[in-house]
Amino acid sequence: MASIREETIFYSSGALQIEGLYAERSGEAGAVICHPHPQLGGCMQNNVVVSMIGALLIHGYSTLRFNFRGVGRSEGNYDNGIGEQEDVGGAVCWMEKQGKTAILLAGYSFGAWVGARWLQNHEIEYPAILISPPINVMDFDFSALVGKIGLVVCAERDQYCDHERIKDIADSMNSSFALISDADHFYFGYESAIVSVLDKYLTDESQS
Repeated sequence: MASIREETIFYSSGALQIEGLYAERSGEAGAVICHPHPQLGGCMQNNVVVSMIGALLIHGYSTLRFNFRGVGRSEGNYDNGIGEQEDVGGAVCWMEKQGKTAILLAGYSFGAWVGARWLQNHEIEYPAILISPPINVMDFDFSALVGKIGLVVCAERDQYCDHERIKDIADSMNSSFALISDADHFYFGYESAIVSVLDKYLTDESQS
């Protein structure tokens, strides 16, 4: 990340202005990355979010990470995952206006939940990446996501995402699945493992 220049941008989400960090790559591929729960300290500086960006940039994606409404310099207030879906849509729209018309959505924890809910009603170029979707504590409608999720990642000791259950769900969607051994939901000390998992997945996808 040290060699990558990110610029601060603001985009519209309804009447709100949302703060983001954008890194430019050539080409049409762009990735929107969603952070964990705002009420539990989640923001776009999260370690898992930063790890995802590192892998995506290596593979030529321009990246946009952003703070959900009410976080950092983003306007508004927490909206129980409803208004946050509008924040996702606004990020995708902003990327498309930059010429990034082939979009990949990636989310971690709460960000995976919000991203998945947004995807139920929208189509983008690439299947999404979900890291530790918190299925133990939040409801997901995976039946509406078949064909829309490319990779699901979970930690072996994940407190909010039972790894055996989510693997079965990933298999039912014909999605790739990766388990990060010994890690828990927060992945502290396992950031390089996230990069490795995403690197393998993105390499395999580019060769398929």
